[in-house]
Amino acid sequence: MHTLNLGILAHVDAGKTSLTERLLHAAGVIDEIGSVDDGSTRTDSLALERRRGITIKSAVVSFAVDGVTVNLVDTPGHPDFIAEVERVLGVLDGAVLVVSAVEGVQPQTRVLMRTLRRLRIPTLVFVNKIDRHGADPARTLRDIAGRLARDVVPMAAAVAPGTRAARSVPHTAADPAHVSRLTEVLAEHDDALLAAYVADGPPVPYERLRAALAERTAQALVHPVYVGSAITGAGVDALVAGVRELLPARAPDAGGPVRGTVFKIERGPAGEKIAYARIASGTVRTRDRLPLHRDGEAAGEGKVTAISVFDHGTDVRRDAAAAGRIARLWGLGDVRVGDVLGHAPAGQDTRRHFAPPTLETVVTARHSRDRGALHAALVQLAEQDPLINLRRDPVRREIAVSLYGEVQKEVLQATLAEEYGVDVVFRGTTTLHIERPAGTGSALEVKEKDGNPFLATIGLRVEPAPAGSGVAFRREVELGALPFAFFAAVEETVRQTLAQGLHGWQVTDCAVTMTHSGYNPRQSHAHAVFDKSMSSTAGDFRALTPLVLMTALRRAGTAVYEPMHRFRLELPGDALGAVLPALSRLRAVPRTQAAHGVARGAADGVAEGGAAAYPASYVVEGDIPAARVHDLELRLPTLTRGEGALESAFDRYEAVRGPVPERPRTDHNPLDRKEYLLRVQRLRS
Repeated sequence: MHTLNLGILAHVDAGKTSLTERLLHAAGVIDEIGSVDDGSTRTDSLALERRRGITIKSAVVSFAVDGVTVNLVDTPGHPDFIAEVERVLGVLDGAVLVVSAVEGVQPQTRVLMRTLRRLRIPTLVFVNKIDRHGADPARTLRDIAGRLARDVVPMAAAVAPGTRAARSVPHTAADPAHVSRLTEVLAEHDDALLAAYVADGPPVPYERLRAALAERTAQALVHPVYVGSAITGAGVDALVAGVRELLPARAPDAGGPVRGTVFKIERGPAGEKIAYARIASGTVRTRDRLPLHRDGEAAGEGKVTAISVFDHGTDVRRDAAAAGRIARLWGLGDVRVGDVLGHAPAGQDTRRHFAPPTLETVVTARHSRDRGALHAALVQLAEQDPLINLRRDPVRREIAVSLYGEVQKEVLQATLAEEYGVDVVFRGTTTLHIERPAGTGSALEVKEKDGNPFLATIGLRVEPAPAGSGVAFRREVELGALPFAFFAAVEETVRQTLAQGLHGWQVTDCAVTMTHSGYNPRQSHAHAVFDKSMSSTAGDFRALTPLVLMTALRRAGTAVYEPMHRFRLELPGDALGAVLPALSRLRAVPRTQAAHGVARGAADGVAEGGAAAYPASYVVEGDIPAARVHDLELRLPTLTRGEGALESAFDRYEAVRGPVPERPRTDHNPLDRKEYLLRVQRLRS
């Protein structure tokens, strides 16, 4: 059977979960449509989701459409939970991007569409809520074409929008404007069709246009746009037909080598780990031993003890899960989000699709007796969301977590209280900076010389790498010069140590090269067992690496960078004079200002009849430090009488000007040789 892994994505409150409910109802999976407001939807299963009326965790349901098994993945819409969306993207064959006909294109909509286009995921757009007061499908379509994707094709028209009687009327071959628009868009991607379009001959047959539309949609070059209402069901049948006709269902190879991708982890009632995996090829069976691969490297293996697959709206236990299925797997105790199961193809792209979190906060248990429980709970939550990136400070007995925003912090606090019984408090949120090497630096420690207490020789060179490249580890010494375990210990420790640079921030965009190595082979006294005091161990290399690396980094120097957002601000024309000084105080830099329309009111110039004239609205675009975005959000309603609309998204890192921010260290401080050696040797003794 053909399968289609379909993601439903949207900005918060666009009606994504309601559309999921309507699709399940249309497929006969549910008899009654649930309500987000009532907390009765199938995919918002968490009590916290039902209470807050938002999706926090991705959820999977399955149904059949004309012989195609559709695994539908409902994803969060709030930007604070973008990491949950990121984990889903790698398993999708296609997507439906939901846009509200009332609010139009929103900040998260643009972020999602940019990512879908970059990953070449075939995408249909559904303009929802045409029955709501204030709905303007025509304006929304212009927004989609102007701000999301130029190559869009309207597939239906809204009749009586803004009323409960609103309905969707599909375009057909009898509609000349539709045929013309379809031909025009497709001709830009098809030379033969372009030649037929410009030739003075008969029009291109509509059947050929529909076939070309399916082909270009599958290539993520063209995006059909449907209109309707998830609440009333208007236009949903046409959308389902579009999913079936235009998105690429696959016939996976169930007999090939096993390969799957883990995109979600949760804990069962007994605390057992459950991995959600999209099986790309082969068949996974209970009692199979599956190799795990992480970041291109082997990461052990696990034995599958139980399997369930999604079928007709629920998950059911099975003895096997074939290619094309999304399965829940028990027994993989060491599995992590992002792991590849089974056969891992060379060169697989493991890069992040969205920006990492740029905020950090310290979380502490309100009652000291709960400190251990808090740590255990956060470790489990980090399995489900690795980007919260736990950072422990054993001296202060504190734990810091990375976040995308304040809503995520509130949800984390509620989750710890309700699911783990731990009442927590947060410190103020701070901005996460990064460090990059400013130059090249080298260091060398030789075993048994110059106060080196470890039986290891290590030389390292640190140098800058292109922005966005992360950390690369290289070797200039022959692979056979050391046991492989020692090489692995050095590389692993290098990556761990770079979590805190000269100023305490993560060091990235650098290349670390191992230039020298040396060790003592396994030795023992006569007729005695192995003597580790005479022989090098991987522990010697792990202990020495931070000293060598931080010495090299100090010689290279680092620069600290802060995250910058690109913002787009729509505001009334008479508010510009108040907003620009506020932007300046927040260190925002406007790059462009565009006036739209003409209105009458108070302004410097006087128009005809004594009334002053000024633009009806302005659109200001520019850059703002991520640390100041929340402040701008708080001030904007007052500055614009509640009419301002702000969208922002991470754009880049920029060098800090002025005093360099420092972050307290939580490691053994390899920048202080004496202190470091005392701490490490105390642990090793």
